Amino acid sequence: MILLVGATAQEIEWLRSRAGVETLICGIGPVDAASRVSCALSTNRYDVVVNAGIAGAFAGAVNVGDGVVVGEELFQLDREDGEALALPPGNLVADRVPADAHLIEAVTALGFPLVRGITVSRVTTSDATVARLRERGAEIESMEGFAVIRAAQLAGVPAIELRGISNIVGDRSKSNWDFAAGITGLRKILNATLDLLHTIPTYAD
Repeated sequence: MILLVGATAQEIEWLRSRAGVETLICGIGPVDAASRVSCALSTNRYDVVVNAGIAGAFAGAVNVGDGVVVGEELFQLDREDGEALALPPGNLVADRVPADAHLIEAVTALGFPLVRGITVSRVTTSDATVARLRERGAEIESMEGFAVIRAAQLAGVPAIELRGISNIVGDRSKSNWDFAAGITGLRKILNATLDLLHTIPTYAD
């Protein structure tokens, strides 16, 4: 069984009903996403989690309208000056999480770009923040990716994140925000991925 997670109904309502796919609308932002996905994974058995939605891309990474697969998600858990948190010995900060390597390999083999994402709790609109996030290696920005993939990781369920690019991160007056283009990109990669998963016996039921 596949758990398909979207932040809003509008991002995945176009998808036709598929056998073996259960949809969860997790809400906007990392707190709601982590809470609702964790609850779903604790009460039902799933073979894979697919996080699907639109996202912004940093200039030069990919284009508006592209469908991309996220290989690793970053999360901001640090000091304002960029330094690491001071923690008691033996404590580590979980601020990055990989998607399932086998799923990444399978989806990128279909020709879709592989990118690194960063999860934020507010939309980036300033050049200073763009520069800071780019320094961490971020190529796209979302508000739920890390939360969904981390919840699946802690539950021991393979997970992958798919995004359609709707805008360029930064000044909203220059970002060319295009929801429809983001959905077009998402439609391509999500349909292709679900078709692929249904050819793999582990996920086909």
